[in-house]
Amino acid sequence: MAASESPVRPDYGLGGIEALMPALLRRTRPAWLPEPVVDAAGLVLLVLDGLGTAIVEANRARLSELAAMAGAAITTVVPSTTASALTSLTTGLAPGEHGIVGYRQRADGEVLNTLRWQTDSGRRPPDPFSVQRHTPFLGRPVPVVTRSGFRRTGFTDAHLRGAPFYGWSTVAVLVEHCRRLAAQREPLVYAYYPGVDTVAHEFGLEHECFHAELAFADELVSRMLDALSPDVALVVTADHGHVQVGGGWLGLEPLGDLVRGCCGEGRFRWLDAPRGGVPALAEAARDVFGAVAWVMTRDEVFDEGWLGSVAPSGSVRRRVGDVVLAARDGVAFVDPALPREAMLVGAHGSLTHAEMLVPLLAARGRG
Repeated sequence: MAASESPVRPDYGLGGIEALMPALLRRTRPAWLPEPVVDAAGLVLLVLDGLGTAIVEANRARLSELAAMAGAAITTVVPSTTASALTSLTTGLAPGEHGIVGYRQRADGEVLNTLRWQTDSGRRPPDPFSVQRHTPFLGRPVPVVTRSGFRRTGFTDAHLRGAPFYGWSTVAVLVEHCRRLAAQREPLVYAYYPGVDTVAHEFGLEHECFHAELAFADELVSRMLDALSPDVALVVTADHGHVQVGGGWLGLEPLGDLVRGCCGEGRFRWLDAPRGGVPALAEAARDVFGAVAWVMTRDEVFDEGWLGSVAPSGSVRRRVGDVVLAARDGVAFVDPALPREAMLVGAHGSLTHAEMLVPLLAARGRG
């Protein structure tokens, strides 16, 4: 990406990913929804984790089904990461409102890995309801089709609390669950597939394994369309895109003892300052990393609306650090407490077009 690229602001309230669920459930059909959704008797929303719009555009030859669908790009949330984006998608709220503000965030004096729902110290994690209290799917019983292993996780409780759960162990079961639920006239089915994100993290965006995974995801879309009747619309979106990082992981050693701790993710790295040290840390971070990252203080992030237009509670503000490094180039920042994260080849979380723009596509079933 170009060093001069401007950060992408999320379209909170204007058709971003957090506005999608309310639109589908309330049948308001705003103009930004793809035409096949209009007047559909039923909807299946398929979330392809990690499939940003830039990936779709760069791989259209491998994605013939997706390329033929109607729709356009919408914005995800900040940070552009799974925990925050999926919670925004299911609750219809920005991260600053629902409180899942990153992959690793502060909670009760600990750093909580929100996807694993584990603390760095190994102590008992907080109750998911104490972290995220908002009801998903506007309180409606939307069936969820996702990996069987996610059934009893803390993150599932946080962002899918109370929803009817249909676990899948293979893609064939995923498709069959969706076919059967749509045939039973469920108004909306929520389905989740993590493969694109998993392979991008491990191999990056240029590896043959990633290309093979994209073709597989496109085949999944094809099978879904074949399984659904013509009066049912398949809607495809993603939680975020990806950036190739590879060996571009940067250590924080140049900032010395101005950094007392970290949270967040590699491309949206929150730094903790010593007491009274926020101005010095922000200045040093701009001097050292300003050429490859947007540097903002916590007050700037919240006051400028990056995590939502509604002012967050004090407890939510305390879940992040004092200064954030939002990676602009193909780099990421190492958390000394989580060095294995630097093994990731593909990463996300920041404000670039590749990470912030996701597809919103739709087509009618043909079964």
